[in-house]
Amino acid sequence: MPSDASPDSFPLPSVRTIALVGLMGVGKSTVGRRLAQRLGLPFADGDQVIEEAAGMTVSEIFASRGEAEFRAGEARVMKRLLEGPPIVLATGGGAVLNPDTRALMKQRAVSVWMKADLKVIAERVGRRDTRPLLRGRDPLAALNELASARYPIYGQADVMVDVGGGSHAQAVDAILKQLRRFGRQETKR
Repeated sequence: MPSDASPDSFPLPSVRTIALVGLMGVGKSTVGRRLAQRLGLPFADGDQVIEEAAGMTVSEIFASRGEAEFRAGEARVMKRLLEGPPIVLATGGGAVLNPDTRALMKQRAVSVWMKADLKVIAERVGRRDTRPLLRGRDPLAALNELASARYPIYGQADVMVDVGGGSHAQAVDAILKQLRRFGRQETKR
C-alpha cells in the first residue's frame, strides 16, 4: 500500500455481514463494536442476543438447560442474525461448531478468525468466573482443549487476524486491512 494511502481507501468485500469467530476472551465483542462503528454497520453480540431471547445469562442457560439446549438456541439466533441485513456479528466461541451455522456464514458473511496467544486469552478470561466452559478449571488447560477442537474449524474462516498483542484500535485496523485484502481478491474472481 502506498504510504499516503489510508487503509480506509481500499474497497471492502461486497456488503454482507462480518462474522467474528474465535475463542472466548479473544475480544470479539469489544473489537466488534469498534469495527461496526468504523464501518457504519450495526453491531450484534450473539451471546447477548441469546441472553435477551432466553431471559437469562449464558451461565444460567448452561446450568438450567445444559450445553446442548444452549447450542440449539445459539444456532437459531445465528440463523436469524445471518439471514438479516449486514451487521458486524460477534459470535460465541462455539457457534461455528454447528455445520448449518458454518454453511450459512459461508454463504451470507465474511468470517474473520480473531486469534491470540492462549496465554493472553487465559489471563483475560481468568479475571472473571462467568464462562461456563471454564468453571472450576485451569483456564489455560481448558483453552488448550478448546483450541485443539476448534482451531481446524476456525481455520475455515475467510480471513485470520492475530489480535493478541495490541490495543483494540490496532485489532480493528488489522481486521480492516485483511478485509480489504479479501475484498480485492474477491473482485478478481
